[in-house]
Amino acid sequence: MKKNKSIVFRIIISLIILSLGMFLNNDIVLLIGYIIIGYDVLFKAIRNIFKGNFLDENFLMAIATIGAIIIKEMPEAMVVMLFYQIGEFFQDMAVEKSRKSISDLMEIRPEYANLILDGEVEKKVSPEEINIGDIILVKPGEKIPLDGIVMEGTSLIDTKAITGESTPRTAKTSSEVISGCVNLNSLLKIKVTKIFKESAVSKILELVENASNKKSKQEKFITKFSRVYTPIVVLSAVLITLLPSIIFGFSTFSKWFSRSLIFLVVSCPCALVISVPLGFFAGIGGASKKGILIKGSSYIETLSKVKKLVFDKTGTLTEGSFDVQKILVENIEEQELLKYAAYAENYSNHPIGTSIKKSYGKEIDEGKIGSVEEISGKGIRATVFGKEILIGNDKLLKDKKIEFKAVKEIGSLVYVAINNTYMGCIVISDKIKKDAKNTINSLEKKYNIETVILTGDSEKSAKQIADNIGVSKCFSELLPTDKVELFEKMVSKKEKDTNIAFVGDGINDSPVLARSDVGIAMGDIGSDAAIEAADVVIMNGEVKNVLDAIIISKNTIKIVKQNIIFAITVKVLILLLSALGFGNMWLAVFADVGVSVICILNSMRNLKIKN
Repeated sequence: MKKNKSIVFRIIISLIILSLGMFLNNDIVLLIGYIIIGYDVLFKAIRNIFKGNFLDENFLMAIATIGAIIIKEMPEAMVVMLFYQIGEFFQDMAVEKSRKSISDLMEIRPEYANLILDGEVEKKVSPEEINIGDIILVKPGEKIPLDGIVMEGTSLIDTKAITGESTPRTAKTSSEVISGCVNLNSLLKIKVTKIFKESAVSKILELVENASNKKSKQEKFITKFSRVYTPIVVLSAVLITLLPSIIFGFSTFSKWFSRSLIFLVVSCPCALVISVPLGFFAGIGGASKKGILIKGSSYIETLSKVKKLVFDKTGTLTEGSFDVQKILVENIEEQELLKYAAYAENYSNHPIGTSIKKSYGKEIDEGKIGSVEEISGKGIRATVFGKEILIGNDKLLKDKKIEFKAVKEIGSLVYVAINNTYMGCIVISDKIKKDAKNTINSLEKKYNIETVILTGDSEKSAKQIADNIGVSKCFSELLPTDKVELFEKMVSKKEKDTNIAFVGDGINDSPVLARSDVGIAMGDIGSDAAIEAADVVIMNGEVKNVLDAIIISKNTIKIVKQNIIFAITVKVLILLLSALGFGNMWLAVFADVGVSVICILNSMRNLKIKN
């Protein structure tokens, strides 16, 4: 902010001095104005010469304006430097604006936590000092410093900084809350479930801080282009001065020297060097406003070429909030079967296990639970009340060679066997997310992106959801290894210059997320492993934000390409005119500063992308 005020002051003073100098026709006055407006550019150019890294825009501006002074074109020298500084000011303002939408996220970092000791004493400590199981107090207006479960209190919490949602959520006893959200109106006592390093806010900050490390092909091209382009331009300017002077006589030296100076000003690659990275940066900033975290500009480019979107079902296209619909029993009471199932699922965080415990609704005596073994993609084997319980899908019972009646109900089917005898089935159903159908319709019809479901659910349940929301293909009853295998086949068959994205939320989705061209994780209920493996994180878990991410990526690439084509076209045209003597310093200023400002303003449209 201080830097902006300083340059604005210098620009105003320089404009006054320029007007006075031109009115008095006094080069001394103009030289004073030139030094006031350009001393920092001259200093950087000299400093970089000693560092051996001088072929940049500062060097070009310094040599061009000093050359103009030498040939007694003092007004042009000052005007070029003034316009250059105005262009730099607009650039800084643009960068600051695009950075703000991302830096807003950095404000979610909590400064302290109120630790409750001995159930009463409240101590203000750093969030890094808090351990799992500690109780913290969050007062109205304070940020929630760590992830946890509400032990006491009911309050509205503002999740906007994390999820992009404008409507506050209600947090009450037993609710899970994540760090970075703001407590709005009542005291909350929270039991910490993750240390600060593993909390949501810490992971988000890490993603944001690392987002600029992964460059797109366009950004890499501009970096390489600048390194080769600048020496070529300087050499060309020298040749424009020397060769014609040798051929036509050194009496023409002044004319060709003047042309070479104009050539140097025109050649400055500011528009490309500034606007291309800024275009991607603005795209990442625009996405963050919608609660979409993109881990780097390279993923914007990859996302823009997606032609197939593969979705996990549970928690991605559906709410992931299951409810027990039916309990079908064999030689056992419904409540008895539900009790054994709830005890067996006690340590499970899977939505199905959670729904069974919720339906049981009674306190679980963990002393009655013996060994518990999770069988990947199939279910759980546990010892409960001294009995062996098998609970999971039909594959689990088939593997154990237990006879059972196949249930034809629609939903997720959880079969239960006690001591190797089939005892019944719990039918659980999930709700389709409200925005899923419209999103799939837009992806398929408007953007011509094929959609696919990969799920471990039963064929009937998966097909019903696929038909309801209009997904092209559906593969069901898949183990985690099956998902990876099937996805590998899709990748091997994809067309050149097209990409496949995977959208998931669970731990078992991590291998596919990592294998995909671009992995998209649902961050609201998504596992840490899924968020870590993904390239894009949808913080509020809304399916429509997957579409938003694709729209933003396509718009970003379109804007970046517009900047590249426009800047290069104008540069080449005016460079030719300057070399042939048809250009002047004013045209050179437009080619440098004017093109930069136009490209910067075009890039800033990315911050206001709408569907």
